[in-house]
Amino acid sequence: MGKDVIIACDFSSAQATFDFLDKFTEEKPFVKIGMELFYAEGPSIVKEIKKRGHKIFLDLKLHDIPNTVKKSMAVLSKLDVDMTNLHAAGTIDMMKAALEGLTREDGTRPLLIAVTQLTSTSEERMQNELLINSSINDTIVKYASNAKEAGLDGVVCSPLEAGMVKENCGKAFMTVTPGVRFADGDIGDQVRVTTPAKAKEIGSDYIVVGRPITAAEDPVAAYRRCVAEFVD
Repeated sequence: MGKDVIIACDFSSAQATFDFLDKFTEEKPFVKIGMELFYAEGPSIVKEIKKRGHKIFLDLKLHDIPNTVKKSMAVLSKLDVDMTNLHAAGTIDMMKAALEGLTREDGTRPLLIAVTQLTSTSEERMQNELLINSSINDTIVKYASNAKEAGLDGVVCSPLEAGMVKENCGKAFMTVTPGVRFADGDIGDQVRVTTPAKAKEIGSDYIVVGRPITAAEDPVAAYRRCVAEFVD
């Protein structure tokens, strides 16, 4: 599995997204389409970005009863994305149902990964507000084990937990890690963050990078810096 940098295209319109992607004349970066853009523009934005030759991670974090998630994943599988996700908190049954819905008649499907805990959630918040008494590390490893048991390809976790997930679930189990910032950058609203170089060292398979690239003065240079630190 090759490592890759995924750019979080957290824009509110198709126009803003295309204005950004048009800056890339040599590369076709792997892009993440999240809730904001998908809810604003619908499935057409996915089809258009795919037509332009980009790989797509559709980040909608499904979390509902198993049957609803299964039916929703069956719809998403028709969009020809490369990766999509759900919340591991929805239980093993929900994750198995999602996999079933996502798998097309010919047996192909996008990669399916589970969100363990959001990178904006600290251990204190998790324990006080969500009433999860285990440590954040134990919780993330358990959620990752559940995802593996359900047959998923990997998890979304912060780079700080990627090594533990690999240790417990095996090297082939993917870790997709947001919360990546340059050493000289602003961490924004993320709590558990690290740099591209450190994420590489820890063993992340994919890093998801938003504002450090999208809000950079020169987004293409920022993207290339990420690739140089994480992939090369």
